[in-house]
Amino acid sequence: MPEELSHCGAVVDKAIEYMLGENLPPIAIASALLGGSLGLLARTMNQATMLAMLENAMHSVRSGDLHPDRDAVSRPE
Repeated sequence: MPEELSHCGAVVDKAIEYMLGENLPPIAIASALLGGSLGLLARTMNQATMLAMLENAMHSVRSGDLHPDRDAVSRPE
């Protein structure tokens, strides 16, 4: 799974890079990606697994792992 996760992550990174290059607002990009991710989760796994993943994400935000100063998004020139 780590190789598949790495591949999926690279594809998502390229999509984000493309959308930023199109000058789309980061909030719109993030909202679309989150909505798509939640839709995929809802179609492919049970509620308990989804909630565990979301709790893990919330923990990362609360602990500071996902802070704007830590991993700033830069817009392409």
